[in-house]
Amino acid sequence: MEGRIIDKYEGVDPGPLLICIGSMHGNEPAGMLAIQEVFRLLDIETGFNPGFRYHGSFVGIRGNLRAIDKSQRFIDRDLNRMLLKEEMDRITSTPEELWNSEDRECIDLIRTIEEEKRKHKPSASLILDLHTTTADGGIFTIAADDQMSSNLAKGLHAPVIQGFAEKLKGTTVSYFNRPTEDAFCIVFEGGQHDDPESVYRTAAAIVNCMRTIGSVDSRDVDHRHDGMLIRMSEGLPKVTKLIFHYRITDGEQFVMKPGYKNFQPLKAGEIVAHNEHGPIASPIDGLMLMPKYQPLGDDGFFIVEVLE
Repeated sequence: MEGRIIDKYEGVDPGPLLICIGSMHGNEPAGMLAIQEVFRLLDIETGFNPGFRYHGSFVGIRGNLRAIDKSQRFIDRDLNRMLLKEEMDRITSTPEELWNSEDRECIDLIRTIEEEKRKHKPSASLILDLHTTTADGGIFTIAADDQMSSNLAKGLHAPVIQGFAEKLKGTTVSYFNRPTEDAFCIVFEGGQHDDPESVYRTAAAIVNCMRTIGSVDSRDVDHRHDGMLIRMSEGLPKVTKLIFHYRITDGEQFVMKPGYKNFQPLKAGEIVAHNEHGPIASPIDGLMLMPKYQPLGDDGFFIVEVLE
């Protein structure tokens, strides 16, 4: 099993701390691979561009180590639904020999990130949590509703989804986004799990993020990064908001109707899935997001509405 830290890059000038997390879900390798690609690009830039200066620090982190080893979403519980104070209190008050796999991952991930913040003492920090989806249909970002988070997300040239932090608890955004501490967290969804282009889109998002927060100068960013993300977002809404979440109950035999894509229009009453009781209809008009086409997880599908 590889370690939590993928690599670190220390700039020559003070600046923000950027932490990228890859594979919070173990069946989503694109984030880890993209982080490794960005470290490779930084090494090349440092060696061939004498004028290149990085402001601040960049840290790459692996999310769920045990799930990564198994190439599955999680082992016992979804790590990206456990980042809550009450979960931390539960875990730390339980004898360690009774911890399940994600209990250990949760504690170690949070402690690793807190330790990096203590060591670097940055003026501001940003966590970029990198994901992919089982469905095709475009890239997007997830941000909290504060203005800075929204601005950071828009800098990635992808549709921004608001409302997740408020409606979906235990995620990286809901736990790590703390505007009063100048600590922010946004999510980038780079495309479909098995699409090799998801790695390059995610790497482009990381580089664009570095530019947005002032870690690298815009003249040192290849315009192809912008172009790649802009092309993938053509025809998609700029900003949407989560308005419905179908949560699968324990023991439910949920099966998503095949063929749905991210941002596909839905009509109220449209049959989108089935379970042991029969068809499941969309309760409202909107756009489909993240339909479940994988065995693990209790998020059946989401519906968003267009704001911009």
